[in-house]
Amino acid sequence: MQPVNLFDLASQQARWLSVRQSAVAGNIANMNTPGYEAVDVQPFERVLEGSKLRMQPTAPGHIALGARGGEFDVRTDETAAVSASGNSVTIEQELVKAGEVRRGFEMNTAIVKAFHRMMMMTVR
Repeated sequence: MQPVNLFDLASQQARWLSVRQSAVAGNIANMNTPGYEAVDVQPFERVLEGSKLRMQPTAPGHIALGARGGEFDVRTDETAAVSASGNSVTIEQELVKAGEVRRGFEMNTAIVKAFHRMMMMTVR
């Protein structure tokens, strides 16, 4: 089993959040474009499917879980419905997604900050 580099994982999630933020911003910018279809990126859990990170049980009582991964592909948002302007963008859904991205960035930053502080304390 390889050691988990938390900082690499956090960096990968930050890149994913940046791509998702761009997709949400594009949806909002094209909100009044007739025929525009809302897009979104695949969930971060799917991005981890193909990564080298694998969770393995270390004791007989642990449940075996597999981590997942992949690319940051942008896809059509299947949950979007066609609006009166002829596109599939609803501002409410996009604002919810934007809030999720913001919370994701905040959590990512807090985790990296905490682990950085912990590593600095061990070096002293």
